[in-house]
Amino acid sequence: MKLIVLDRDGVINEDSDAFVKNPDEWIPIAGSLQAIAKLCEAGWTVAVATNQSGLARGLFDPMTLDDMHFKMQRLAMEEGGRVDLIVHCPHGPDDGCVCRKPLPGLFQQVADHFHLDNLDGVPVVGDSLRDLQAGTQLGGAPYLVRTGKGLKTQKGELPPGTQVFDDLAAVAEHLLGAGA
Repeated sequence: MKLIVLDRDGVINEDSDAFVKNPDEWIPIAGSLQAIAKLCEAGWTVAVATNQSGLARGLFDPMTLDDMHFKMQRLAMEEGGRVDLIVHCPHGPDDGCVCRKPLPGLFQQVADHFHLDNLDGVPVVGDSLRDLQAGTQLGGAPYLVRTGKGLKTQKGELPPGTQVFDDLAAVAEHLLGAGA
């Protein structure tokens, strides 16, 4: 199985310091849905692992999160793609959970769902250091995108082997061009 794990906000859709709180605020980054479609057409399985502390903060409820994810799925399908799995952390930064990135809990959920022992070599794509740290703990290959918070993240220390791309479309082009 060719698996890729994507962060959501800042990778697939526009990020917001005020949080993405409803489907109207969920705005895809140019080319991201087409990138997902190209990956799917080439046989990739796409998973999304996303921190959603807006739930714990009371900024939106689980049904609204489902509506945002339904919109993402619908728009991806309109481009010929799909997201095969979405896992999210509903907790706040001080809740002490094991799923909030940079902890690896969400990535363990992805591995478990697909009956994998680890994520060795699986591309993990994010715009923040915590996305990359969480994925690499299970052996994922870190890919930083410059969208969202990526330009700021790029200025800091990155996990060894991190590859940096302008956006998800460039990551997909690289992976598909590599015959991976």
